[in-house]
Amino acid sequence: MAAQLIPETAPRAPATAPARLRQLWSQVSSLLKLRIGIIMVLTALAAMIATPGPAPSSFEMAVLCFSILLASGAAGAFNQYWEVDLDRRMPRTCRRPFVTGYFEKRPLWLGVILLLLAAGLLPAAWWLNLSSALYTFLGAFTYAIVYTVWLKRRSWTNIVIGGASGSFAVLAGAAAVDPDLSPIPIWLALALFFWTPSHFWALAIAKHKDYAKTGVPMLPIVVGNQRCAEIVLLNTLMLVGCAIAPVFYGMGWIYALAAIGGGGYFIYHNVLMVGDPSPRVAMRCFAASLLQLVLLLSGAVLDVWLLG
Repeated sequence: MAAQLIPETAPRAPATAPARLRQLWSQVSSLLKLRIGIIMVLTALAAMIATPGPAPSSFEMAVLCFSILLASGAAGAFNQYWEVDLDRRMPRTCRRPFVTGYFEKRPLWLGVILLLLAAGLLPAAWWLNLSSALYTFLGAFTYAIVYTVWLKRRSWTNIVIGGASGSFAVLAGAAAVDPDLSPIPIWLALALFFWTPSHFWALAIAKHKDYAKTGVPMLPIVVGNQRCAEIVLLNTLMLVGCAIAPVFYGMGWIYALAAIGGGGYFIYHNVLMVGDPSPRVAMRCFAASLLQLVLLLSGAVLDVWLLG
């Protein structure tokens, strides 16, 4: 049985109140997976701005960001609640708060998570519309239940289907402007659908040994790093094709440059990873996926703001 990597004791409480508050914030951020939540917020906001229709108000954008962040946080907390046994076995996750005991895993947390989800959905339903709230819920449900509970321990398709949670964030932002979704947000949602496997499989190649210890059937464990790198390249080509498609539905040259430039950079690193699927090259490909997404979302926003 794989050795558990949980520290022998939970971290001691810092002596000063400011230090305790910083530690609490760090643990809450980890529990809610705020970095993932911020990515979801940015994708939803970019889709909201890029969707043809009446320009959203600052208040509507704030409501969308709040709703997506809370719903994503609820899904992230449930993911950690459900996966304590897996998190103990990986260096990347062994210091998460349920593992260390900073937060005690108790059934009460399920109630807190549901309240957090409701706190995210209700403002979207009340101040935006029911369609936006529905897509927000589906994003959280896909990550928490479809990915975490149903697929992660059973099938290599876990991240493919679970990755739809990012697509639902795009649709939530677009639906807040126009519930009858137009082609641009649909293509952006498809781009996010293909982005997630390329992004995560690159990380899984880099962390192959860690995932092998857990027994989770991530694609590199099932088919090997070389074959996985080849599949990632094919997937990224589909991602870039979807990312470029909005140009044919009205997006301008700023978006086109961002989609082509960021996509080309990501493909380049995919090709390097096919030639050398080592952890070092895979982590560079992983970083390239983040840059590609930032360029794509920034291009969508700037295209609308500067070119109208």
